[in-house]
This record gives sequence, structure tokens and C-alpha cells, in this order.
Amino acid sequence: MRAQIINLWSFALVVLIMAGCTEGEMKNQTDKKMNLKRALFGQVDENQVFQYTITNENGMSVKILNYGGIVTNLFIPDNDGNKVDVVLGYDSIDGYLDDTPYFGAIVGRYGNRIAHGQFELDGQTYQLPLNDGKNHLHGGISGFDKKIWNAEDFIFPDSAGVVLAYLSKDGEEGFPGNLQVRVTYTLTNENELKIDYLATTDKPTIVNLTHHSYFNLKGQGKGNILDHQLQIFADKYVPVEDTLIPTGTLKPVDATPMDFTSMAAISSHIDQVDGGYDHTWALNGYDGKSVFLAAKLIEPESNRMMEVFTDQPGVQFYTGNFLDGSITGKQNTVYEKHYGLCLETQHYPDSPNQPGFPSVELRPGEKYRTTTIYKFGF
Repeated sequence: MRAQIINLWSFALVVLIMAGCTEGEMKNQTDKKMNLKRALFGQVDENQVFQYTITNENGMSVKILNYGGIVTNLFIPDNDGNKVDVVLGYDSIDGYLDDTPYFGAIVGRYGNRIAHGQFELDGQTYQLPLNDGKNHLHGGISGFDKKIWNAEDFIFPDSAGVVLAYLSKDGEEGFPGNLQVRVTYTLTNENELKIDYLATTDKPTIVNLTHHSYFNLKGQGKGNILDHQLQIFADKYVPVEDTLIPTGTLKPVDATPMDFTSMAAISSHIDQVDGGYDHTWALNGYDGKSVFLAAKLIEPESNRMMEVFTDQPGVQFYTGNFLDGSITGKQNTVYEKHYGLCLETQHYPDSPNQPGFPSVELRPGEKYRTTTIYKFGF
């Protein structure tokens, strides 16, 4: 497989040499403002799983696995310099191997739901696994969150990260085409966690990748997220039926519990939403090419803030409704309902079956590119 994908380390080295850096300088990370370390985290079958720890000059740090592209930890300081881990997860690889709620993972090939696990492309019907009742969810039984990715790290004075690469073979989980996927995580000194996605295919297919961290800006395990203040820059949302499949139309958020056009506590109207929030908002700034501000989240006690930037048409806001106390996460924390929230930038659910939604088709010769940025402040 490594012979089939770009030699990412060589590419990074060429870039650095062009910038006036030597390979020795690249590996000598102690004199950089950024810091990057790699450590063995566990093993899956015969494959080693490594955890990459990246720290910026402000003390913000992120830990990323080459298994599932999982963000296991994200330490954010507040105004007083107190750092807490703001994402849910596990302390060891074992938790991530089970049927988990996709804590911190790369989700694909198709994030969110596809009705009845079926879609038609160029006159051919494809059947995907039904792993969410009668629907397909998040890439299937063994999606991208359960894969070992090839990984190469990089470091510059003001940013550092990990490039993850994976070949999803034709027919994997029912999807057509050999899909070459590259996901680049970058931490910057601007307190940004940037995620760049790139994919190509040798056969017409569908793609909708996203990131699935559960955030709690109080700190993971420190209660629920209902007092967090949220603003979503969207005048419309995607209504769904009882299995969370879209009805095919967009509805105004005005005068509904979906109205987060102004900053509001999540608790304000969540009791009016059956089961809690698990919906997609149609973002105002979408033009098919530019990155824009999609959402803003504030935790009022610490004043930690997270801004979400994307170039995608939607963001899925999910309030951890299926957490029920049955999962024990990091530091022996029992995760109860609403202990974390997700803001997943993506296309709308069931887009392959909804002709009025933006297309998720990818064809040979085309490149799937998208960027998400989670930026933190106080």
C-alpha cells in the first residue's frame, strides 16, 4: 500500500529544503517553538498504533492516533493558564476498538446517514451495510474510524502536524472505487487545529468526510454541556423524520428550537427537540470554495471559546444524546447523556438520494478537498 501513495515524508522534506531547512533541522525539534513527539499507544492485530503529541508555544496540545485518525486529547488553556482536556475519549487503545460513539475519529467514506443504505450512481444501485437501524451510518461496520493509517509527521516554527494516508479499496463497505485519502492535522501557534482532507478515486463514487470529536469546554468528565453558549451562522436547517433521514427540504430556523443565529445556551430549547439535537444546519456562508465561520461555542465559567470554520454546506450539531452512562472514558469518567457535543462540518445527510442537496459525487480526475478549523480562545 505504501508504494501506492505519495511518499509523504519525502514530499515534506523537499518543502523544507526549499524553505532553507535541512533534514537534521527538521528532526531537531527541541529548538522549535512547536514541539512534536511520537509514542507507542498500543497494537491492533499486528499493527502498531502510535500517538502523536503536538504542543504549541501557548501550551495548547493535541494527541492524535494513526488508528482512525483519532484525536484522543485536546488540552486548552484559559485566561489563567489552566489547561483542561476538552474532548471525550479513552486512556488506552482497547476502548477505541469496541463499538464506540466515534470519539475523536475521522469518519468516512460517508459521514452521517444514508437511507436504507442505498444510493444510485450512473444507473447502478449500491447497497451499503445497515448499521443504524434500517440506515447506513458513518461509513459502515468498519469505517475509516477503524483503520490503521500511514502517518508522517512534520514540524515548522509556527505549526506542526501529522499527515495520514489510507487506501479504501473498491467495494470496501459497499462503496465503489479505489479511494486514496489523505487527512492532514495541523496545530498552529494561533491555537488552531486545522484538518485538511484530500481524496481521489479511479471510479465514480461518493465522499463525505468529517471529524467526530465530542467537545466539553469545561473539561472532559466535568458535567454536561447544556450551559455552553452556541451560535450557528445558519438561517435554515435540515428537517429529518424519525430515523434522522432528511425530508428533502430546508426549513427556516426562525421561531423554532433550531434558532442559534444569536448566541444562546444549549439548554434553552433542547427539551423541545425530541431526543436532543442531532441535526444539520445549512450554513449561510457556503459558496462551494471559501472557508468561513460556521459556529461559535463559549463555556461561560472558564470563558473558553471555540470557533468552527469550514468550506462545507452544513454542520451537524449533536448533543451526545446516546451517551447513557454505559461508557467509562478517560480517568475512569462515566460519560452520561449530554457530556459532550459534536460540531461536524459536512454535506447534508442522505445527499446521494436527495437531488436538491449539493452533490457528494467524486469522479476520476477530480479532487475532493475540504478544510475544517477548530480555533480556540478566551
